[in-house]
Amino acid sequence: MAPHHYSTVFMKTTFEVSDKLFELYHRVHRLVNESMTEEGVSLARSKFLFFLSKLGPCRSTDIACALNFAPRTVTEAIDGLERDRLVMRKPDPDDRRAKIVSITETGRAVLMAAEHPRKQLLDEIFSALDDEQLDQLYGIVGKLVDKTDEIRKRKEAEDDADIAAAR
Repeated sequence: MAPHHYSTVFMKTTFEVSDKLFELYHRVHRLVNESMTEEGVSLARSKFLFFLSKLGPCRSTDIACALNFAPRTVTEAIDGLERDRLVMRKPDPDDRRAKIVSITETGRAVLMAAEHPRKQLLDEIFSALDDEQLDQLYGIVGKLVDKTDEIRKRKEAEDDADIAAAR
């Protein structure tokens, strides 16, 4: 088990820091979702639309893999987005059993309309920090993201080794 770390300046435990990060994440998520929903698209739906706007047409399995969602979750989300004419499905020319999903012009317009209030809200939240603090936060969060990736990869390798050993 990893040692329990304490900040030398404020004597905050890693648990207290992680609790504060979770609290911030949930508060920002809720505020951003409310702001975007007022513009006609939830934060969850905007993730799909944003992904499709950047990647272009793709299979739902590609979306599930990239966003780390269950395939069924992606299919249900796409069903709703298609019903609202924000995305469309077409047959995959390489595999007639599969469909290619793409964002529609309506979907792009809805995404663009929701982006401005989202940006304004995030600018307001992060205005609590000066430029130097914002840069420091970006670096710190980046290190934590890198560490979680390292841990995830190590755990996947351990799981693969366990599976191989069980054969």
